[in-house]
Amino acid sequence: LPYENVLIMYAFSLSLSFFLFQGLKYPGLPSFAPDEPGQIFLIDMNEQNVRAQVLPISGGFDKASFNPHGMSTFIDKDHTVYLYVVNHPHMESTVEIFKFEEQQRSLIYLKTIKHELLKSVNDIVVLGPEQFYATRDRYFTNFFLLLIGRILDLHWTYVLFYSPSEVKVVAKGFNSANGITVSPDKKYIYVADVMDQNIHVMKKHDNWDLTPLKVIQLSTLVDNLTVDRVTGDILAGCHPNAMKLMSYNPEDPPGSEVLRIQNVFSEHPKISTLYANNGSVLQGSTVASLYQQKLLIGTIFHKTLYCEL
Repeated sequence: LPYENVLIMYAFSLSLSFFLFQGLKYPGLPSFAPDEPGQIFLIDMNEQNVRAQVLPISGGFDKASFNPHGMSTFIDKDHTVYLYVVNHPHMESTVEIFKFEEQQRSLIYLKTIKHELLKSVNDIVVLGPEQFYATRDRYFTNFFLLLIGRILDLHWTYVLFYSPSEVKVVAKGFNSANGITVSPDKKYIYVADVMDQNIHVMKKHDNWDLTPLKVIQLSTLVDNLTVDRVTGDILAGCHPNAMKLMSYNPEDPPGSEVLRIQNVFSEHPKISTLYANNGSVLQGSTVASLYQQKLLIGTIFHKTLYCEL
């Protein structure tokens, strides 16, 4: 996609359409347009020439401080699509709710969710009206304390459940809880721990509590997760080299890697590589989504790659 700015693809397909966003500014990560607010895009895979289209936002939303991170959708009984976006205005953490107008290809801002437990939020997965799980990826916001925490290997981050009537921590003990998604049958939650290089598989209960079932260990930094709704396979956007990601050098850029995890609940899940590159084509992959052999790969600060398998 010939876009100068970053397009970070996120993990929901509406028919053959995908939501994307750009403009993430986050401590410890490179930002090549620090003064530009974030935007949300839509890619329509039905188009002959695949392109990303900006979705205008109405409804009095503060677009100047928009700093989008994680994203999830909820489709109501009347087929209305609601887009939930993790936002970091002034480096805080909120969740913004938008209504997607499919005919107009635009978003209407509805409300902002704030809570004392919504700190350093990385990603969310929405399972009902204003009901979602969210990951906290760092316990400390101060860079020095964050570094000390990394050295001491503290596992203090968590997954929380939010609803208008109840907010609670439902899983803890993560080094850095990152991407989160749900199985096609909505019975299991998958959480990526980027620093521990693994994926946690957890059973969801009727009271929204989570029970750990297994951990799938990988040899790469796992960022965001998506699920193939037909096969149940997990796709993971990964970083093969953490130092290249944090200390960006255009002469030696970070590479990209996309893994597919099949037979998730078997004793030995099958792990295969869907895409790998040393950074010459795509840098800093964070997420991938596959639909009918069409693959989209998003990045932190580079491009979005579209390819047909």
